[in-house]
Amino acid sequence: MKLDVLNIDGASTGRSVNLPAEIFGQEPNDHAIYLAVKQYQAHQRQGTHKAKERGEIAGSTRKFKKQKGTGTARMGSLKNPLFRSGGRVFGPRPKKYTIGLNKKVKAIARNSALSTKFNAGNVMVLEDFTFEAPATGQFNKVLKALEVADQKVVLVLGDLDNNLLLSSQNIKKAKVVQAKDLNVYEIMNAGKLVLAESSVEKIKEIFA
Repeated sequence: MKLDVLNIDGASTGRSVNLPAEIFGQEPNDHAIYLAVKQYQAHQRQGTHKAKERGEIAGSTRKFKKQKGTGTARMGSLKNPLFRSGGRVFGPRPKKYTIGLNKKVKAIARNSALSTKFNAGNVMVLEDFTFEAPATGQFNKVLKALEVADQKVVLVLGDLDNNLLLSSQNIKKAKVVQAKDLNVYEIMNAGKLVLAESSVEKIKEIFA
C-alpha cells in the first residue's frame, strides 16, 4: 500500500512510503467506529449541569395563606415549583457521561477509521517541514498547494512542533495533532488526513 510523498508545494518528491495493511487495509467495522465516536463525544460533556429543587432555593417556608376558607386551592411554601422563582421539578443533576470501551474495540475502530479514509482516497503523505516562527499565512499556502484549503484537514506529526501547531490555530478547518494523540473522531471528521512522513513510522509503532 504505497503513497507518493509530496512536498509543501504539492509536487511529488519522487519518494513513496509503505502504509501497513494491518492498519490502513482492514475491512472497516462501522459499529466499532460508532462506539468510539460516541465515547469521544460523551467524554467532552462536563456533566456539571445543576438546577435547584424546592428544598435548595433560598426563601421562607412559612405557609402562604390559611389552609381553608379562601375559596382557592391550598397553598404552602413560596418555594413550590408552581410559583415563579420556585424550585424546579426533576431538574438536571451533576452526572458523569463517560462510557467504557474495550481496548481491542478501540484499536479496531481506529484502524477501521484509517482504512475508511484510505479507501476513499483521503490520505496524503507530506514530507516533514517546519517554520522558523508561527506563520498562519505560510500554513495556509501549504494547504492551498495541496488543494485541501477548502476541506477539513488534520495534519498528523510524528513529534510536537509548536510553530506548526500555532500556525494552524487561526485556520478554522485545519488541525495539527501528534500521531500518538490521533483519535477516531478526528479521523472521521477530517475531509483529508495529511500524514507527515515521520508520523508514518510513529503510527506503525503505536497502532500496529
